[in-house]
Amino acid sequence: MAEGELLIKNGVVFDPINGVKGEKKEICIRDGKVVAELKSPNVKVIDAEGRVVMPGGVDIHSHIAGGKVNSGRLFRPEDGRKGVAVRTKVCRVQSGYSVPNTFATGYRYAKMGYTFVMEAAMPPLAARHTHEELVDIPILDNAALPLIDNNWMTMDYVKTGDTDLLAAYVAWIMKATKGFGVKIVNPGGTEAWGWGKNCGLTDAVPTFDVTPAEIIKGLAEANERFEMPHSIHVHTNMLGHPGNFEVTKATYDLVKGVKTAKDRQVIHTTHTQFHSYGGTNWGDFVSKADAISDYINQNEHATIDIGSVILGDTTTMTADGPMEYSLHQLTGRKWTNHDVELETGSGITPFLYSGKVSVHTIQWAIGQELALLVKDPWKVALTTDHPNAGPFIGYPILISMLMSKKRRDEAAEEMHSAIFKRAALPSIDREYDLNEIAIITRGMTAKALGLHEHGKGHLGVGADADVAIYDISPEERDAGKIQKAFLNTKYTIKGGEVVVKDGEVVATPAGKTYFVTPECDEGLTEEMLVKLKDKFEHYYSVNFNNYPVQDAYVPNPYEIKASWSG
Repeated sequence: MAEGELLIKNGVVFDPINGVKGEKKEICIRDGKVVAELKSPNVKVIDAEGRVVMPGGVDIHSHIAGGKVNSGRLFRPEDGRKGVAVRTKVCRVQSGYSVPNTFATGYRYAKMGYTFVMEAAMPPLAARHTHEELVDIPILDNAALPLIDNNWMTMDYVKTGDTDLLAAYVAWIMKATKGFGVKIVNPGGTEAWGWGKNCGLTDAVPTFDVTPAEIIKGLAEANERFEMPHSIHVHTNMLGHPGNFEVTKATYDLVKGVKTAKDRQVIHTTHTQFHSYGGTNWGDFVSKADAISDYINQNEHATIDIGSVILGDTTTMTADGPMEYSLHQLTGRKWTNHDVELETGSGITPFLYSGKVSVHTIQWAIGQELALLVKDPWKVALTTDHPNAGPFIGYPILISMLMSKKRRDEAAEEMHSAIFKRAALPSIDREYDLNEIAIITRGMTAKALGLHEHGKGHLGVGADADVAIYDISPEERDAGKIQKAFLNTKYTIKGGEVVVKDGEVVATPAGKTYFVTPECDEGLTEEMLVKLKDKFEHYYSVNFNNYPVQDAYVPNPYEIKASWSG
């Protein structure tokens, strides 16, 4: 955090959380926070000269750290050879394209104006490694979502129907891993993959006699026993399968009646593009973004991020092991899989999205359709499920597409003709404005994560002084210029310190790690620990006392306490 005072003047500010929609106003910063006014006669001044000013970006879902990500880097040396160099004041950093190293991750996000990123899948047993990599990423504040869906303890408690003890386990996992919220990936399906199987929403998980539907509802109810900042964060079953939109809608219905402990959604479903598929096979595969969008438009308990496809080569990686194997079978490209004892697993395989392939073309359309068909931008977030649908450095491309029907139409003409027959994108006239872009990259993401209460995603008095200044006027409509501006900021300011100037990284302060500490009933915790310690004694390869992440792994902590709501 920078000390001293900084004034940003003459900028056109978009700050949706505070209702600021393109107003010319000053932003006053003191000691890393936004303040009402400045007092020093020697204040530093940045003249934004009519440029677009927004809060620092908040990415709700990305894969940037941990064993799976690091394995992806090692797995694809060819990705490193075609990687992009990042220029900084100190050195030139070469890194992978789809799976950049820790340094380039921080630099590239900062150059786009982002200051907070959520690591979306942390195996609890591998939490130490995840935190080591998060600490190694410069500039960005961060957090991580531990995977709690295929854990044996979770399934045991779901089977017995004891939501309070399940909540006690959730609380313990959050504390042990220094995690932020409940992540669910193909619930039951990853455990079934250990037997060479997968699970639909109502299929029984092998040996556990529970269904994914029961796991999702049970974890939603357990999560709402606390005033958690974030809802359950769900990767629904049957990702990437034609016809899976029905599973997605049924998943939303499961938690429709769950009462929230906080004023927010009950469920956030991620990379929804992969879950909005119609048809019975790849031959009759069609977009069902309209059906998913209709559901989101008509209901208030669910939010989504889009997981929009960026054309080109990338590296897919997910705890949805059976889906990764299916991709490997489709492409014949190399594949690896890893099982994490009692908890989860993951697979990795490269993938090429081509605009000349009908299926990829429709996938490309679906992500944008979701953003354009969901009427309220406060229900949708911009993501690519980095790197699964493409690397995060493709965000400026998506922004330019959402803001320009002309650019979408030009792109569609170069793609497979299936886009005109089996997708709705060419018929959609809507264009986002800059305020809506600020919502889906800042306001909505901060609110859905509950971080707006902790100074993120806005520029109100008391907020963190995280600011992005884009070298573009609010009236600009040229898609190429929009893309260029959002790829490299004029200035990125993190905690009151200029970290990017004219597209060059000029400072690399350490980011903070946000984690949640649920305050659970001691009696419940003690009862839960009896069973948990038995699991460690008989099944885990590590000692119970060696499992939790020590404070030393989080040198710049930001703790959020979540009280028990009962």
